[in-house]
Amino acid sequence: MGILDHHKKIETHATLLLVLSFLVVTIGGLVQIVPLFYLENTIEEVEGMRPYAPLELAGREIYVREGCYVCHSQMVRPMRDEVERYGHYSLAAESMYDHPFQWGSKRTGPDLARLGGRYSDEWHVAHMVNPRDVVPESIMPTYGYLLNTNIDGRYIQDLLETYRMVGVPYTDEMIENARADFLAQADPEADHSGLLERYHSAQTRNFDGQPELTEMDALIAYMQMIGTLVDFDTFVVDASR
Repeated sequence: MGILDHHKKIETHATLLLVLSFLVVTIGGLVQIVPLFYLENTIEEVEGMRPYAPLELAGREIYVREGCYVCHSQMVRPMRDEVERYGHYSLAAESMYDHPFQWGSKRTGPDLARLGGRYSDEWHVAHMVNPRDVVPESIMPTYGYLLNTNIDGRYIQDLLETYRMVGVPYTDEMIENARADFLAQADPEADHSGLLERYHSAQTRNFDGQPELTEMDALIAYMQMIGTLVDFDTFVVDASR
């Protein structure tokens, strides 16, 4: 009872409760934050990760602009039911170039962390134009206007430079060739050698099936690469980090 009596004094003394709460939060915060200053890197480097190709990055900007993250997370949590449904749990390294990252637990629709390659380009186009055509129970709004919105990549070089300012390792060569790579990725007739040298495993094709380069091309290019860069058949956790 003695301990409970002291606790009662704290609860009934507003100033004392405020001071003690502040001390607890401060100590807890320092315990979490201080060790980070002594670590060179808090993210395990994983083979296969690379910055987004220009068209993929533009698609990601559209993804964020349209608020896709409001209903779809990109984080497979290390729980049995999640791993069995979606695949390998998400690694921090998979989002190391994301600003902002798309992790979360809000799921009106399914998690998209392992979306790449799961559906065809045609499926994605149909899903965006009218989600109910492929998922009858879907409550997702339509995004058919992306097919009618042409893009030319005139500002893509500026976008890469901005991302480099916040730590994404875009090289001078990547930035210099940004617009050419942007246009080439969705052009089946283009020379993709330079693009693939700078961005390994970048998928190159006409993503939306139209002759024009559209926002739909960019969005599908992004979605088709989500979760595909790390080969989890060969991935081994580095327990020393």
